[in-house]
Amino acid sequence: MTEADHKLVSDAVAAAEMHSAGEIVTIVTPRSDSYRDVALVWSALVAFVALCALEIGAGFYLPLVERLLGLWAFEWTPRAVLGLALIVGTIKFLAMYLLMRFTPLGAWLTPKRVSNARVRERALTCFRVGAESRTTGHTGVLIYLSLAEHRAEIIADAAIASRVSPETWGVAMKAMLDPLRQGRMAQGMAAAVGEVGTVLAEHFPRAENDRNELPDRLIEV
Repeated sequence: MTEADHKLVSDAVAAAEMHSAGEIVTIVTPRSDSYRDVALVWSALVAFVALCALEIGAGFYLPLVERLLGLWAFEWTPRAVLGLALIVGTIKFLAMYLLMRFTPLGAWLTPKRVSNARVRERALTCFRVGAESRTTGHTGVLIYLSLAEHRAEIIADAAIASRVSPETWGVAMKAMLDPLRQGRMAQGMAAAVGEVGTVLAEHFPRAENDRNELPDRLIEV
């Protein structure tokens, strides 16, 4: 995100906090998890299927290998067959792992419930580090956006959560959605900040002696 994007979001946070005792923290991340475990599972499955195909269709694949390698009257000993199986399984495993890790295929084959859970888990971690119990009145709110998963989370500290239901943040999520669909991340975050600020001003109006306890800047992790 550009310097102008950072300023837009930071200014929105400062403006929202002018009218409430709440403290808003904004975080954007390219992705919430590497999903290596998902890639490993798919890679193992593909390698297993390849070995099953080799076993079931040995009469087709062994002559095919002979033709491809230019082998004449080759005798397939148990060791040779096992060696071929090892090579095929390894190639299939590595190829699938690389596809899962470095192409859009990984995102397509990652179950939505898994990616949603990982985003929520990472957002909670960021919240505990950057906002939870870090304000005098426990009035911190995290707006967390994970780009690869196309998912956002809004998490509130204890004092806010006790008075504002999670469903209330749906308006802020909706305000963020349209700009995000157009690729305008900063505008989406700023819109969400504005809606969160409206809720905070209603339930936690700013006191005269209120001070800024958390940074207003947009954080990229």
